[in-house]
Amino acid sequence: MSEVIDRFFKYIKIDTQSKDDVKEFPSTEKQKDLAKILVEELKEMGAENPHMDEYGYVYASIPATSDEKLPVIGFIAHMDTSPSVSGKDVNARIEKFDGDKIVLGGNYVLSASEYPELTKYKDCELIVTDGTTLLGADDKAGVAEIMTFVNRLIKDKPFKHGEIKIAFTPDEEVGRGVDFFDVKKFGADYAYTVDGGELGEIEYENFNAASFRLTIHGKNIHPGSAKGKMKNAILMGMEFQNMLPVFENPAFTEKYEGFYHLDGFNGDVEKAELVYIIRDHDMDKFKAKKCRVEKICAYMNEKYGEGTFEYTLKDSYYNMKEKVLEQFHLVENAKKAMIDLGVEPKVIPIRGGTDGARLSFMGLPCPNLCTGGANFHGRFEYVPVKSMEKITDILMEITKIYSNVK
Repeated sequence: MSEVIDRFFKYIKIDTQSKDDVKEFPSTEKQKDLAKILVEELKEMGAENPHMDEYGYVYASIPATSDEKLPVIGFIAHMDTSPSVSGKDVNARIEKFDGDKIVLGGNYVLSASEYPELTKYKDCELIVTDGTTLLGADDKAGVAEIMTFVNRLIKDKPFKHGEIKIAFTPDEEVGRGVDFFDVKKFGADYAYTVDGGELGEIEYENFNAASFRLTIHGKNIHPGSAKGKMKNAILMGMEFQNMLPVFENPAFTEKYEGFYHLDGFNGDVEKAELVYIIRDHDMDKFKAKKCRVEKICAYMNEKYGEGTFEYTLKDSYYNMKEKVLEQFHLVENAKKAMIDLGVEPKVIPIRGGTDGARLSFMGLPCPNLCTGGANFHGRFEYVPVKSMEKITDILMEITKIYSNVK
């Protein structure tokens, strides 16, 4: 196997699943297990000052080899995997895809009939799981690609370059990936997160995002004598949901279309809790969506009594487009790097967010690059071998462009 694939198989064996609704940072200590390994590997490669800080961030530099004053470019990936599916004891393998299906294990089958985009990978080698866990390509593919790029740049010295900054972050999957990221200490002028999908993707537009947590206070009375007295929190929660636009949810939206996503619903007659995420690329539409849920709550409190509906509404991140447009060479140079390597660039909006979205508003313009993977956060996750190898080349080519190498 190639170096990047060897590294990927090593990293996915380390359980780094993050955890929602935890005050500690990082949310799980086991993320530091991978961080420590990356620090040691960076030391062995000869990177400058590789270290893990108190929050679990890994930082390192590759010293400049050129005498010219060149921009300082950074590359960032996250170490944690999604809480949605276990990342413990990942049993991955390489399978040549016949164009029809791959039996992962048990009753789990990765098929082109269910995932039509697979057809483009006929006769290609795919890395898949046995169906019992996610794969971890989000974002250990990005970690492996950056680490392989660093090793090649230091070892092979293919061209003179400016200073390069590297960082690996925890807790991206739970929306806290850059809560304690030190942009000044990182020291890059610009950066890329390597945390996207299929080969060729470049993303500089993401959702504006908010979290909405609703608590409904009901009143429980014996059903036999409940008339005029019972207030069923479950039914009131269903009523709230039914007042949202039917087709503005993830199952009916794509591309730039926003949504309300009911991500959790727990409770009983006495008390119910609904957890939503609200998303839209357009800021005005985003604000309108937030206004709508607040108005519904006000109406429901008027109907059922003040204090029946309580909520917290908190912005999570914003569309990085406005910040990246100010440094659009980041997108143009990524496109050029891909074209020079025979890869067709695909500039698409992110239907989600990345660490780069928040970093862009923290003074570090940071579009997102592909990792090669697909079907993230689930058992049917996969990544083509050739895509990971090519993305490592793309990171090298971007560095070459910013080094003014002809």
